[in-house]
Amino acid sequence: MPTPSIFQHHRMILCHFDSYSTALRFARFGDSVMIPTPLPEQVGLSTAPADPDDHPPAAVLDAVLTRLGIPPARVELDHRFNASLSSDRGRIHVHLARFMDFDAPHASIEAHGGVFKPLSELRRLPMMELNLLRDIFNLIMGNG
Repeated sequence: MPTPSIFQHHRMILCHFDSYSTALRFARFGDSVMIPTPLPEQVGLSTAPADPDDHPPAAVLDAVLTRLGIPPARVELDHRFNASLSSDRGRIHVHLARFMDFDAPHASIEAHGGVFKPLSELRRLPMMELNLLRDIFNLIMGNG
């Protein structure tokens, strides 16, 4: 079982893109799309260089999938997206993972209190999360 420390400075956004209907949906858990926990209230974009001793994105994804009980073959990191945020708790890296199945794994996410929602139904999220989702939407819809 991964140690909680990997999540101290990392968050993951999970999404599913249906190329047939061009529907992009994000996994929302409570009032956040961040897993395993929401961002702190006071966050901003960081321009500081990466910490060489930090956890690689693949290790973060493995820890998230282990926590959710989701087979890793169903999910891929999208290395085109990487956000670094600063907070009073230190730096937080936000990574993106995409479910690659034809259909979104609704049952797997619902088992953990989550639900898949399109961007248009996530308007009440914190502003930083909405900004990150807008960037992801543009990245995926612009590049497929």
